[in-house]
Amino acid sequence: MSIVQAIILAIIEGITEFLPISSTGHMIIGSAFMGIANSPFVKMFTVAIQFGAILSVLVLYWNRFFKSFDFYVKLIIAFIPAAVFGLLLNDFIDSMLESPMVVAISLIIGGVFLLFVDKIFVKNELDQSEEQEISNSTALKIGFFQVIAMIPGVSRSAATIVGGLTQKLNRKNAAEFSFFLAVPTMLAATAYKMLKYQLKYGFSSEDMGILALGNVVAFIVALFSIKALISYLTKYGFKLFGYYRIALGSLIIILLLLGIGLEV
Repeated sequence: MSIVQAIILAIIEGITEFLPISSTGHMIIGSAFMGIANSPFVKMFTVAIQFGAILSVLVLYWNRFFKSFDFYVKLIIAFIPAAVFGLLLNDFIDSMLESPMVVAISLIIGGVFLLFVDKIFVKNELDQSEEQEISNSTALKIGFFQVIAMIPGVSRSAATIVGGLTQKLNRKNAAEFSFFLAVPTMLAATAYKMLKYQLKYGFSSEDMGILALGNVVAFIVALFSIKALISYLTKYGFKLFGYYRIALGSLIIILLLLGIGLEV
């Protein structure tokens, strides 16, 4: 992987990590277009640079992380399902990380759902509380929604935000809890992938440099992405993201059928 390729993937990660359009799916597509998707380092890189993106959550919402111990209890409860299923299904998930077709289908299915999600949960927006109470059971249920996002193209952000909506949170609070849940989830995923790569291949100094650069770029871009998403979701909802997912997924399938540009 070159420095330019690393920067491109990091920009993609920073923009898409908190949008309901699948950051992993977009990086799989991006790496496939660049012909590097089957590289073990690239597979690890696309997970590890999510750590840079989640650091932006700590910077923007630092006061929430010092509010109470109960806040961490809820995050841990919500994190448990993904931790368990992630360990059990790790090899199966890795096998899907090379498949643009899986990403395309997931994008379309998720996109169709997002076209109607605002109407389904329209009553949630009647509660405009700045901060809604999240119980332990609510946190656990949202955590199970996060498991669905292990399928590339589903979007961790979309799955957990919708999970929050099913628990009567409004869009703003559902999105913010999704951001908070990303911290332990992505931290654990990054640590696991890096350890696994180190044990099997070993990091070179060049690898570490590229990984550090990717995290810095993803962090900077994600700072702006989070603010933009909260503002947009609160005002307009999910429909635009639904159309985007359907259009992108359809384009990928067309390219795959034509054998154009997606070499893995």
